[in-house]
Amino acid sequence: MKAFLQTLLLTLTSLELSLAAEKPNILFIAVDDLKPALSCYGDPIAKTPNFDRLAKRGVTFTNSHCNQAVCGPSRASLMTGLRPDRTKVHDLKTITREVTPWITTLPQQLKQHGYTTAGTGKIYDPRSVDKKLDAPSWSLPFRLHNLDYNPKYPEPVLGAYHGAPQRKAFETMQANGLKGYGPMYAELKKQKLNSVTESENVPDDAYTDGAIRKQGIQFMQQLAAKKQPFFLAVGFKKPHLPFIAPKKYWDMYDPKQLPLASFQQFAKNAPKFAYHSSPELRSYAGPPSSGPVPNDQQRHLIHGYYACVSFIDAQLGLLLDELDRLKLSDNTIVVLWGDHGWHLGDHGLWCKHTNYEQSTRSPLIIAGPGIQKNKQSNAPTEFVDIFPTLCDLTHTPVPNNLDGVSFLPILNGSKDAVREFAMSQFPRGNAMGYALRDSQFRYIAWPKNTTDGTPVSDVSNRKGEELYDYATDPLETKNIAKEETQRARVKAFREKLNKTLAEQAKRIALEPKS
Repeated sequence: MKAFLQTLLLTLTSLELSLAAEKPNILFIAVDDLKPALSCYGDPIAKTPNFDRLAKRGVTFTNSHCNQAVCGPSRASLMTGLRPDRTKVHDLKTITREVTPWITTLPQQLKQHGYTTAGTGKIYDPRSVDKKLDAPSWSLPFRLHNLDYNPKYPEPVLGAYHGAPQRKAFETMQANGLKGYGPMYAELKKQKLNSVTESENVPDDAYTDGAIRKQGIQFMQQLAAKKQPFFLAVGFKKPHLPFIAPKKYWDMYDPKQLPLASFQQFAKNAPKFAYHSSPELRSYAGPPSSGPVPNDQQRHLIHGYYACVSFIDAQLGLLLDELDRLKLSDNTIVVLWGDHGWHLGDHGLWCKHTNYEQSTRSPLIIAGPGIQKNKQSNAPTEFVDIFPTLCDLTHTPVPNNLDGVSFLPILNGSKDAVREFAMSQFPRGNAMGYALRDSQFRYIAWPKNTTDGTPVSDVSNRKGEELYDYATDPLETKNIAKEETQRARVKAFREKLNKTLAEQAKRIALEPKS
């Protein structure tokens, strides 16, 4: 009997290793604040050959939307497959596992089913997880700090600047005993040295994203030597503010040829509370503290954004090169996503933080074994859908009670769509705005928050509604929700949102209570 049990154990172990070897690897690439300003999305300005290269290998989703257009909530939703009302993360200070201790994250689920998981850069927002960047997610310690910068250059000041004024101020702060990112950044800001842009003639790895790319490649080489399949997350920090990239990427664009946003007003008949005053941009030295941003400065900011996008494109290319060199490409799923969109002056807005198209729409490109090549899909998708999709692609069990829907049928070509619409949300004052985006329209309702803090279950008590038709009004110049011709459509959208919120309430009721 003992010999039989030993033989059975060896057989099961061998079978488990065999199944693990058949599972594809996952290279999971996040890009902070990346809107679809990419040539593979039809952007005529962007110089992004490596994004194009990845798009040719797989499926590009042109109607993909984050679940809340700000870093912490968006990433918490994507990594858990739960919408923000479920994660209870709506800001940049809530620790996800403190408010939802029962969650299982995507890398955690993969780790529990045979994957080695590792990561570097910005995957979760650091303010939404523990100091180990969510310890249960990782087989190997997550690498956020102690990156391999170019040894010929000092590390960038506070992870950002290489300019001489910033360097001098930083050295003075150090000499005076000032410590910690927060106090040192506050001092930099006090001296108005927290510049909104920088263009220094330095190599890629003198800046943080170049160093993140190097760490990603080191992890890739390390993981390739193992017998287990791997999940490798690499999170780039640009084009998040400040717009900082080596000078050669700025030189790729002629600022005189960069157009400004053609519509820079609030939409007609839209509620003014749905907008904001771009406070994130104005927290940096350079932009005016209030009022419109002057045209020359708008063009400079647009220049900086595209320079940063091309900077990240180069890092992406080096990751793909290494994947090819290690002969891993044929058995690796590559997932690339931006955590939300970004307003570049449209509606007079900068940054994210709205329920509008430029804020919620984000790039999503997936390539790998079993996935169609060089295809585009306009099917509505949400970031919560990525979790169950990767589970399906890797033959990993999908946790119960997720909000996401697997879009594997789109990837393999068996279906054109798996959702009728994508839902996003963003709060304003005492209302939580919910947006539904289908293939043509965006509907937004602003129900008032409940007094006990629980998510609303319908939109009967609302401050306003919005409706935009992208077939006739792609710039969202007019809210048509109150037009007589749209009454039936608005009612239908309202009913769909009520049904979605009611389903969400049922899922919340099934959540563990502790």
